[in-house]
Amino acid sequence: MSMAMAYQQKLAEKLIILNDRGRGVLLRMNYIKKTCMDPKLRPQYLTDKTMEASVKYINKKFPNIDFRGNSQQYLVGVQKHKSEVMAAMSSYYDSFIDIMEFRDHVYELLNTIDACQCFFNIAVNFDFTKNYLELIITYTSVIIMLSRVEDKKVLVGMYNCAHEMSNGSSDPAYPRLAQMFMEYEQPIKKLTEEFGPHTKAVTEALLSLQMLYPRRNLSAEQWRSAQLLSLLSAPAAMLDPACCDTMACEYLSLEVMERWILLGYLLCHSSLNTNLSSQELWKMALRSGLYLTIIRDETINIHKITEDYFDGLKGYSKRIADIKECREHVIVNSGAIHRERRGFLRNALKELVKVLEDEPGLLGPKVLFVFMALSFSRDEVLWLVRYSENIPKTKTPEDYVDSYMAELLFYMERLRTLMTKYSRVVQRYHVQYLAQFDALLLNDTMQNMYVCPEEESVLMTSFVSTLSALTIKQVENGEEFDFRALRLDWLRLQAYTSVSKAPLSLKEYPDLAKVMNMTQFHTKMLDNVQEMLHETSDVSILCFYPRVFEKMFSQSSEEVSMQRYLMSFPLVCSHFNQTVHQLCPEEKRSLRLCVTFLEEIAKQTSSVILEICTEQCNLNDQLLPKHCGQTISAARNKKQKKQMPKKGDVQREKPGTESQRKDRAIVTNMDKMHLTLTELCSSFSGSSDFTVFNHIITPTEFLISHLETRLTKIIVRMAHYNQTTQEIGRPSDLLAGIRAYTASLHTLSRYLSLDVTRLVKNVLLQQTQPLDSYGGQTITTLYTNWYLEGLLRQASSNLIVHCPAMHCFVNQTIENENSFRAEEYSDISEMQALAELIGPYGLKFLSENLMWHITSQVGELKKLVIENMDVLVQMRANFDKPEAMANLQKRLPAGENVLKRMTIVGVILSFRAMAQDTLEDVTLTVFELASAAGLTCDIDPALVAAIASMRTDNSSVDEEYKLTCLLLVYIAVSLPILALDPNSYYSRHYGGHHNNIHCLATAVNQLSAAMFTVESKNIEQHLKEFLLVASSTLLQLGQNVENRVDSKNRDSIYLLLHMVGSGLLGNMHILQYFYFIVMLKMSGAISRSLWVVLTPTRITD
Repeated sequence: MSMAMAYQQKLAEKLIILNDRGRGVLLRMNYIKKTCMDPKLRPQYLTDKTMEASVKYINKKFPNIDFRGNSQQYLVGVQKHKSEVMAAMSSYYDSFIDIMEFRDHVYELLNTIDACQCFFNIAVNFDFTKNYLELIITYTSVIIMLSRVEDKKVLVGMYNCAHEMSNGSSDPAYPRLAQMFMEYEQPIKKLTEEFGPHTKAVTEALLSLQMLYPRRNLSAEQWRSAQLLSLLSAPAAMLDPACCDTMACEYLSLEVMERWILLGYLLCHSSLNTNLSSQELWKMALRSGLYLTIIRDETINIHKITEDYFDGLKGYSKRIADIKECREHVIVNSGAIHRERRGFLRNALKELVKVLEDEPGLLGPKVLFVFMALSFSRDEVLWLVRYSENIPKTKTPEDYVDSYMAELLFYMERLRTLMTKYSRVVQRYHVQYLAQFDALLLNDTMQNMYVCPEEESVLMTSFVSTLSALTIKQVENGEEFDFRALRLDWLRLQAYTSVSKAPLSLKEYPDLAKVMNMTQFHTKMLDNVQEMLHETSDVSILCFYPRVFEKMFSQSSEEVSMQRYLMSFPLVCSHFNQTVHQLCPEEKRSLRLCVTFLEEIAKQTSSVILEICTEQCNLNDQLLPKHCGQTISAARNKKQKKQMPKKGDVQREKPGTESQRKDRAIVTNMDKMHLTLTELCSSFSGSSDFTVFNHIITPTEFLISHLETRLTKIIVRMAHYNQTTQEIGRPSDLLAGIRAYTASLHTLSRYLSLDVTRLVKNVLLQQTQPLDSYGGQTITTLYTNWYLEGLLRQASSNLIVHCPAMHCFVNQTIENENSFRAEEYSDISEMQALAELIGPYGLKFLSENLMWHITSQVGELKKLVIENMDVLVQMRANFDKPEAMANLQKRLPAGENVLKRMTIVGVILSFRAMAQDTLEDVTLTVFELASAAGLTCDIDPALVAAIASMRTDNSSVDEEYKLTCLLLVYIAVSLPILALDPNSYYSRHYGGHHNNIHCLATAVNQLSAAMFTVESKNIEQHLKEFLLVASSTLLQLGQNVENRVDSKNRDSIYLLLHMVGSGLLGNMHILQYFYFIVMLKMSGAISRSLWVVLTPTRITD
């Protein structure tokens, strides 16, 4: 073929285009295979019951499907849904046509290359040879994948049936497509027939690997002896540029070379019997492993396939024996060889990373070492992945398990990060290298060439001019470099100079190939570093081996020394972005693996952190005042020389003894936890964020989320709430525990950059709400329920007394030893702790629940008023007429009930006032705002709102007003009943009555104020009316001689009336005035009563 024809064939361009197209078609076939095998993704018309007969018929008759006659009964389903079938099957049909067209183009190109008698040598025309071999392997993989799609006949046949039914004729491509399917029923046999004419070219390309492949396929011991990848082995040459005659070959994937060799010699097997070098190269590759990757997670057992095919050929018995011998070698030795390699690479990469982190300037001259290290490591990772699900029967299966994989992946990621971080350093070095060395060397090489045709001369001259124009200012100014055109021209030049009878034959000028291959590598350092990193370190195949990937993570997480490297697993997930191809956009993209790894790392880290916090909380608890009693008692006994405990008695250890140790080598549990925490936190510090499938992942957010969830549960658990026994921890104890946890959590900032303050605020803020963000109960709900059901319920039964003198609730009697002590939960310190725990929002929720109970009682009181409205109206009018009042009193029932309910209201309001008082000490933020901040108001806004919410559409303001007035009358006329209760005496110690009736005054004051506020009436005027009625009734009690003996506690009731009067009116003269008016109307021995009212402090128990 003439040189002009060689230029016109555009071999270089076709190789690039067909390789990319072939990979896309290969991915399509893999996707179709996976789709048809998955019951959830399988095309609807292959699983539909109505189409079952059609599917069977098409499979049976393919490719000659009869659409007429009796066969129509089998195709009724297709006939009914022909349009839908065509639409559903078109993408599959087009994909198979793509394969056919790809095959045609490959045939044409391979025949053209043979006609041109192209020369191939990986060390000379590297790109041309690599693209040629890659095209052959891609084409072979496509055909193998096509044979694995079991439903291909149904997909194509059903589409063609629908097409003929719709258009009256078959699709034009169908006959050739059906013929292709039939030809590749036995893919290996057909492929070997096709590649028979190409044996010479393929063998020549493969034999060019006989120097490279053995040099790359060495044991770890040989690597160690050669001090491979070590920058420290020759300190004097550390600044010398790392270069060789075959730059690109040094980081060429070993797996790729093995795939070329084994599949290439399978297709062109005749050279194995005629060429000893081919045979040795083939056997060496066979000894490396049993399986080859076709695409994604699709593999083939190359030993089995080759042996089965050779078994049907004459003269291949020796080759079959070679295969069996190599298989035994693989089973016995391969696992150990690769385990040793991984062990060597872990240490080599660690040293390389440490040196480059300390001296990033070395990335310039020694960047080749980085890509070699990444490529070697990638090969070992992919080998282990491939064999993890294909472990051969061996005596050492542990060779196929690596619990130290995290470390290797970690240092691979560190090298990638260093290359990205210091890309400017690499650019500065290589831009000078290209302009001041490569350009000059290339120009000298051109001058020494005795033949240089015009086309080749133009290309090489453009190379020199492009490289000579480079300056370091371009890097400093941040200019973007683009040498893709130069590299494509070099590939074109390789193609032009590799054909037979070329005026300029590249194999005669190896120096030119060496210079250009080196120059091409240097240009990639300026504009294509990311693509180089992808080529040498991409492990995205792990995306398609989820079980293997998760198993590796699990094994590494069990090793304490590997925990600092665990973040490498989610970081590797960022490689998954590279799996996307424009010809197969439908492939599933999922963050599941990345999220799973991050969740597990966060879970382990949070567990260790919270275990440390728990231990610190326990130690802090030992220092609380409640535990000092025993120490004080022991010191007191020692001082008084009392008998000391016997030897058998267990002595309680003093706080701090856990920190005492005689030998630092003794490792405590706390030491182990801190070591584990250090390791795990180191993994988080490796990367602040990374991208997976266009999602920005921030690892620390997963840790914060886990800590928030678990801390929320721990705080609730620390409250020790038992709904059955109505037990709960004291608020002060819980607050001390939370403070201990918070202090321990803040030490986390020593290990990694984490906003612990934000975390704690989020958790504690959720605890001020009724439910947390996950719908669980909070301490606000728990303490609200307990104070309502545990404390206030007993207070309403007079088992617990409100003690104004001590600002708390106290137990009346302790009959039940298991009963809690009310003052331990309601004194000022505990209420302050409660307010700090649940905050203003929590107290608002508590207040709302208290108001609900109050409104319930008010509702019942209104019912009683309505039932006795007539009597109350008369009593209101005749309160100063003793005889009428006595008769009316007999007609008024349920006085005790009214007073009881009002007392309950008073108890609740007293408790609420105690809670509100403590809030001011916690936070200071008119009316509702002031109340929420803990500031007192004469009229309770929350109570006003609660009373207002009770109004219905049917009730009028006048009716409500009347009920309120009569309720006060009802309470006033019922007060004498309290004098008959033996528990109604006033205790100076408590500052209140033993049956909590002093809370009745609070109820009357606040409830009347709230109700009259809602009704827009004068509060003082109606309280005066209440005092008139109440004082009249009480003075009548004093005149009644019969009841005078029984009503021993009437003095205490007079005092109660004083509390009501002084609540809002606040003027002692008003109360005296009411008594004086009533006394003028009623004569009797009231002097002592009045003296009691005027001097309440003289009343004793």
